[in-house]
Amino acid sequence: MDSEELAGRLQADGYQISQDAESADAVLVNTCGFVDAAKRESVETLLAASDGHAKVIAVGCLAQRYGSELAKELPEATVLSFDDYANIGDRVDDVLDGRELTAHRPSDRRHILPIAPVDRLPDVPPPGHDWLRRRRLTSGPSASVKLASGCDRRCSFCAIPTFRGRFVSRTPPEIVAEASWLAGTGVREIILVSENSTSYGKDFGDLQALEKLLPDLAGVDGIDRIRVNYLQPAEVRPGLIEVLGRTPSVAPYFDLSFQHCAAGVLRRMRRFGSSERFLDLLASIRAIDPSAGVRTNVIVGFPGETEADFDELERFLDEARMDAVGVFGYSDEDGTEAETFADKVPEDVIEERVRRLSTRVDELTSQCAEYRIGSRVEVLVHAVGYEDPEDAAEMDERSAWGTAAHQAPDVDGQTLLAAPEGPTGYAIGDLVIAEVVGSTGIDLAARSVSVSSVSVSSVSGTA
Repeated sequence: MDSEELAGRLQADGYQISQDAESADAVLVNTCGFVDAAKRESVETLLAASDGHAKVIAVGCLAQRYGSELAKELPEATVLSFDDYANIGDRVDDVLDGRELTAHRPSDRRHILPIAPVDRLPDVPPPGHDWLRRRRLTSGPSASVKLASGCDRRCSFCAIPTFRGRFVSRTPPEIVAEASWLAGTGVREIILVSENSTSYGKDFGDLQALEKLLPDLAGVDGIDRIRVNYLQPAEVRPGLIEVLGRTPSVAPYFDLSFQHCAAGVLRRMRRFGSSERFLDLLASIRAIDPSAGVRTNVIVGFPGETEADFDELERFLDEARMDAVGVFGYSDEDGTEAETFADKVPEDVIEERVRRLSTRVDELTSQCAEYRIGSRVEVLVHAVGYEDPEDAAEMDERSAWGTAAHQAPDVDGQTLLAAPEGPTGYAIGDLVIAEVVGSTGIDLAARSVSVSSVSVSSVSGTA
């Protein structure tokens, strides 16, 4: 979404957004600075971009987190900070005109007080006002909408608050306005994201703000599914479970960031919970909707994790029966508290635990997919036919891929829809009621029962 905001601002400032880097005057690389693999990929992308004639500009988390240090190591790129986003057109002007810009020196943004809600931009933009700017860089029936920026939690393994800053919620009218604009471009599913979505509204003094926002979004014409990502288990309230589980058009989908379940490990992570509490939370979700989708991520090999802690995590995942689980081996992050912990787990032990748990998770999530055979799901179509000729033997050209309510796009598997009976085929953006007839891993196979057709055209613009 940051990329689409930057594209919208640049377009509003008179720049033409090009899909061809070879013909561009400047290439902006939106970097990631959270984990080592993403950092390496960002640096490689910057280096690859510098091979052409275009000026290279680094933005995003890596640029913010390392600033002048990154500029020194990569003189091929101009490094900008989050503070440059509001005037990004002027900064690109500077780069193209050869004016030298001094990269910022990184600081802990947790100490920067956010703008108070009463001092922020107006909730509803007046006619002709263009403060809400976004240009879609992809087409398709799903799009993310940012609930908030920053994070006030102090997880000992995470550096995000230091470079993203304090938690700041967007106002409900602003979010609804963006959802309405996206619906006008053909979007049928809104995915609400932030560093911690369950904190939404706390800076307004309203801990039920998310529960109030979801029905408003469900009323936006053209939006047929709303999904909320990144829920902090310790902050999931009974009222939120009710709204997520029972509100029409809101997907009963719970992206719960457990990270671990052993109480001792969680305390060292500066998090809250236990196996018992987490299982109780899952039971309360399934009491409202037994078919609700649940996913999580877990960190293996956190400093001080014992074999008993790891065994408890295995047992917890066995009982939790979640649809998707990401397994990550711990690694030190610059500037985090956990980096200073002395009781590090050896690398070879971490690797063995990751392999062991990943194998078990593959079995468990495959079983969860099998349990859905015979049930009905609502599938949002993302692609029709097959892109790889090798799939032609297994797929009819009139079949389609999509996501059910328990499957977030790009992360939780897909549903393959068999070619429909009759002459009418599927279109991207269709909502299909389908019966699940099979599964492969976490992917489902289904046949349609009914179709609600709305085709998505490739529309781009600014909000």
